[in-house]
Amino acid sequence: MAKAVPLKKQTASTAVRRKGEKAPKEEAVGRLRIRVQAYESKILDLSVKQIIDTALRYDAKIQGPIPLPTAIKKYTVNRAPFVYKNAREQFEMRIHKRLIDIVNPTPKIIESLTNLSLPSGVNIDVKMV
Repeated sequence: MAKAVPLKKQTASTAVRRKGEKAPKEEAVGRLRIRVQAYESKILDLSVKQIIDTALRYDAKIQGPIPLPTAIKKYTVNRAPFVYKNAREQFEMRIHKRLIDIVNPTPKIIESLTNLSLPSGVNIDVKMV
């Protein structure tokens, strides 16, 4: 007697598609990508916390804050205006960056983030990805 082997259920991933058929599309997931920059890391962390608290107030799904590499701009300047070429000073500016993703933002979340007042010296770039 031969044993009966149960058949495997056919799902969307295991189903055989005909030549012209396309795979079923998944739901479009919108993201609000917020990139925050500042010269001082403490002010940056406070403003990022403020953004996250505002988003969590409306039950948003958040990814981050992700620390991005700090950009360091160095400037070398002569100390004396005329002679003494070997006497130089070096200055640097550090730009600290963070990245926050908000998955599937609602219009209420976007409105509350636009009305948010952040300290001066904090630069924000917002993109829909």
